[in-house]
This record gives sequence, C-alpha cells and structure tokens, in this order.
Amino acid sequence: MAAAAEEEAAAREPAGRPAAGPALLRLPEELLLLICSYLDMRALGRLAQVCGWLRRFTSCDLLWRRIARASLNSGFTRLGTDLMASVPVKERVRVSQNWRLGRCREGILLKWRCSQMPWMQLEGDALYISQANFILAYQFRPDGASLNRRPLGVFAGHDEDVCHFVLANSHIISAGGDGKIGVHKIHSTFTVKYSAHEQEVNCVDCRGGIIVSGSRDRTAKVWPLASGRLGQCLHTIQTEDRVWSIAISPVLSGQLMTHLGSDFPPGAGVLDVMYESPSTLLSCGYDTYVRYWDLRASVRKCVMEWEEPHDSTLYCLQTDGNHLLATGSSYYGVVRLWDRRQRACLHPCVLPALHHQASLRCTVLRPPRPGLSEAVTGPPGLWAREASYSGTPPPGGCRDTSAPAVPVLLDLSPQCLGTVR
Repeated sequence: MAAAAEEEAAAREPAGRPAAGPALLRLPEELLLLICSYLDMRALGRLAQVCGWLRRFTSCDLLWRRIARASLNSGFTRLGTDLMASVPVKERVRVSQNWRLGRCREGILLKWRCSQMPWMQLEGDALYISQANFILAYQFRPDGASLNRRPLGVFAGHDEDVCHFVLANSHIISAGGDGKIGVHKIHSTFTVKYSAHEQEVNCVDCRGGIIVSGSRDRTAKVWPLASGRLGQCLHTIQTEDRVWSIAISPVLSGQLMTHLGSDFPPGAGVLDVMYESPSTLLSCGYDTYVRYWDLRASVRKCVMEWEEPHDSTLYCLQTDGNHLLATGSSYYGVVRLWDRRQRACLHPCVLPALHHQASLRCTVLRPPRPGLSEAVTGPPGLWAREASYSGTPPPGGCRDTSAPAVPVLLDLSPQCLGTVR
C-alpha cells in the first residue's frame, strides 16, 4: 500500500526534468539510458528514489526487460518473446520477487461436496474444470482473484468421468473413462463423441487439426479434427504398456521420430510430457524425476534433471516457458516450484488440512497480470495461495474418495509484498 501511495505522489509531480540538480540529470536521455542499462534491480530501485523524474525515467520497459528475462514467470520466453506486452515490465519483476521468495496469500476459490480429482485448464480469463462426466467453464471476475459462481458454460457427453481434456482451435477435446473422445465447440452447442479405445482414454492432445489419444489398452491413436472426418482413425501405434501422457510435436511430422532415454528401471513410467519447442521437451513420472530433453544433443540422455526430494511420484508439470517449473506430487498435497538454473527445489507449497495421500495431478501457471499473478491446483475445493493450478484424474478415472485431489489457486500478489521501487 505504501508503494502504491508513493507511485501516486510521483505521478502528481511535474513531468519535466528538474532545472537544478546533480550533473547526472543534465545528461542526454540516450546516454542516461545507456548508463542505467548496466544497473541491477536494486540499483534501479534506489535511483528511482532520488526524485519523481528519475522514478518515471527508470520505470521504462527497456531498462527492466533484461532483468525480467532473468526473473521467474515474468511473461518472457527463453527466446525473448513477450507474452504479456500490456503489463509494465517493472510490475512483472515486482511480482517475480514473490515467486522467488515464496510470498503468498491463501483463499478459497471453489468448493465441492464430493471428493473428485478434476482436470483443469486456463484459457484467457476462464477456468475450465472437469467434474465427473461434465466440463465446466468459470469466468474470472474483474479483480482477477475470484471466480463467478455460476458456470459460463457446461459441456457434457461422456458416460463416465472425464479423464483429460485440451482446448484447441475453439474446441474442447475430451478423453473419457468410457473409452470415447468428445469434441465440443466452445461457443456453440455442437458436441460429438465417438468410440476411440477399448478401455478408458487417459490422455489427449490436439494441434494443427490433428487429435492424438492414449489409453490403458496400450495404444496411441491419431484422429482428424475436421468435422466431416471425426471418428476416422488415421493411425494406431502399439505400445508395450499403458499410455498415461501424450503430446504432439510442434513440427507435426506425423511420424515416430525416436525413443527417449535408455536404461530406465522398471516402473519408471512417464505421467506428463510437454514440448517447449520442436526440439526441447520436459517429462516427469513415477521415478520422481523431472527431465529436460534436447533432441539436438541426444535422445538417449536428458540434458538436465531435477529429483523430487521426498521420493514422491510426480504426476504433472508446468513451465513459464523460461526459468520456472511447477510440479505436483503424489503425497501431502505438495506443489513444488523450481528454478531451472538450480538443482534444488525453490519452494514447496503445502496445501493445508489435506489427507496425507492427497495428490496434485495437474499444474497450470498463469501469466503475470497487472497487480496479480497466480496458479491453481485441484479436494473438495479450489484454494488460493501462490502460483500454479493442480488437480487431475488418477490413472483410470476421476473420482477418488480416499485421497482427494486439491483444487488450489496459488496467488502471488505484489500490492504489498516484494516491492521494487
């Protein structure tokens, strides 16, 4: 609150450069900008306290961009793409300090009367979440920290629980425990479902008009998204075991490229996988490791790996596209945040008052927004706390009364925490 008051006071000061003052203020702006570009975050903050004009000058995005690219969940990818151009870069660095230091607040978003393990996905200002055989869409309120209680949309069609779904091309592609795939148009009532596998469909992905699915029946299948060809299997891939996770390469070559890794112990199955680029991807699973693969370097050995310190299965992972990783583990309702430049875990976020077997099976990092950055996880409720979404179906279904999953919103708010002047 004090920082906001100071910002308001600075905004009321004259915009022009002071007529008198140190020689630094008389330098051309281009030269002053070059000098300030060598300063770190702390030095820029101290310089901003000299006067109102320097506060405004040192708040320009150009000076903070380099610092933001080295910060956690600041809206910049590894290649420098700005995902949140509408948010001031200095504000994003301020939020990033809360991620780094573990500053957070808690609050309940949603509650359910029964224990379920939902899958969640965030799209814009709407949270999509599966409940039994339905998928519900909830709109965030203007404050960005709470949800409207009335669903924005309800998507049905499966005879059993929804195990997984993705949003792509204005469609929701859902995988059900009834062995079927559902295709729903987000902005209309169009819904189609078709038999895809002999047993439950555990995972699904969609990209470029192509759907891929994986099942307990030890097959992965490729399907078209075109309306006239829905349900026509293009290709079937036989595997040696059940398929729990699947992802489409951005290259969309349509061919089996390679097998990753070697000499894995029995039971070291992959439970989540995601591409960051056509040649780099992340995976996690039963053997408690998160692995980073670069196909250009080697397909037999990962480039880097991070081990879950309590030897818990890792069900899910998510990344900000740069330095931050979030993982959900199989016990104690723990979301772990990782800085990929370090081997050790950055912060464990333990969800309160949960069964010791509570599992977090889905993570989604929300990009920074003005004044707010958050994340969700998903028992009978969604919590607010720090920076990631969790809650998914267990292998083979969504419902589990003995070990509830944990819908939780992790909220890092910079209004009164981690001030960067």
